[in-house]
Amino acid sequence: MKEYIIEGGLPLDGQVDVCAAKNSVLPLMAASILTDEIIVLHDCPDISDVDNMIKILEGLGSKIIKNGRDIVIDNSGVNNAQIPVSLAKELRSSIFLLGSLLSRLKQAKVAYPGGCDIGLRPIDIHIAGLRELGIDIQEQGGYIVCNSQNARCADVVLDLPSVGATENLMMSAVFVKGRTVIRNCAKEPEIYDLQRFLNAMGAKVKGAGSSVIVVEGTDRLHGTEYTPIPDRIVAGTYLISAAMCGGNVELVNVNPEHISSLISKLSKTTCKIYIKNDRILIKSRGRQKSLDCIETMYYPGFPTDLQSQIMAMQSVSKGTSVIVENIFETRFKTAGELKKLGADITIKGRVAIVRGVRELVGGEVLATDLRGGASLVLAGLVAKGQTIVKDIHHIDRGYEDMAKVLSSLGANIRRIE
Repeated sequence: MKEYIIEGGLPLDGQVDVCAAKNSVLPLMAASILTDEIIVLHDCPDISDVDNMIKILEGLGSKIIKNGRDIVIDNSGVNNAQIPVSLAKELRSSIFLLGSLLSRLKQAKVAYPGGCDIGLRPIDIHIAGLRELGIDIQEQGGYIVCNSQNARCADVVLDLPSVGATENLMMSAVFVKGRTVIRNCAKEPEIYDLQRFLNAMGAKVKGAGSSVIVVEGTDRLHGTEYTPIPDRIVAGTYLISAAMCGGNVELVNVNPEHISSLISKLSKTTCKIYIKNDRILIKSRGRQKSLDCIETMYYPGFPTDLQSQIMAMQSVSKGTSVIVENIFETRFKTAGELKKLGADITIKGRVAIVRGVRELVGGEVLATDLRGGASLVLAGLVAKGQTIVKDIHHIDRGYEDMAKVLSSLGANIRRIE
């Protein structure tokens, strides 16, 4: 079993280079299927989710070369429209391939996707939107079986601003003749990144970042080289780690606007934050002051993907904090693991009441999901004594060699395979 062993209590000092966002790279890899010409993606993180997407694409007929952080994709041989259970269960983002396969091959058979156990992430919003485009969809034995021979442009209104559904509809509509309008869209930066990528390939998409996206159908797309946006969740995680541990940490290659909700929260503590272009410097001294209320919301609100990490921070802050989780109903699972280290947290439905304690005490905890696992590492960094974080394969899904990054900042953390 893979695990981290952490000796807590050390300040963090140094620099972190933030690579491209996992939540952009994966849909861009899926969108690469829309052309049979070469696609090159730069600065991609070396994480297991990217590796699993490579396996899925290769199973569809792609040829992929991974050269450091660059990924070269040749989809000229794509001829398989089925993603098996064995691969889909490892990667939630396999669902993004539904739209691109329907555009490229006019059919798709995709197993229900897996990923982190953080609550229901229904794909009925995807299915309803695709049906609005005239796509025939059947659900058979754990698979979603689709045919887009009769696809047509439409005016689609999403029930919720789902990131995945927005991206799937964008990819499904690129070759559909006419003008497709998608309303109540997600506004996350990753949506805008997908629009820029598609347009770099020759698509005609506009409106990303607003609640309405318009796709004008085109005949074909061509290859391109592209650098995705930096990972705002990774950046936010390391900002929170610096706030908790104390010290001076500078993030390089980050878009401050993408994490403005977190920066606003941290600015209300005792941290000092300095921003210049694509760099953020955080200086932290002493115990933080609790934040009164943190409520997760769709972008540009506070991201659910940073909720577990901010909970770890509040567990050692001075005072009481209330955290409201509006996106995923079981994302408070990590609270039970934090309590093993001495945190004082009470859960009532979608509300967590966190009473800050002066110190956590090291112990053995279990990562049950990606972001929750990261929060346990952060807790271990400030806990007295030794903390062992088990099942870190969850963390590997979204953080490139977290132990190496934190060690470079002065943390005492090592990985055991």
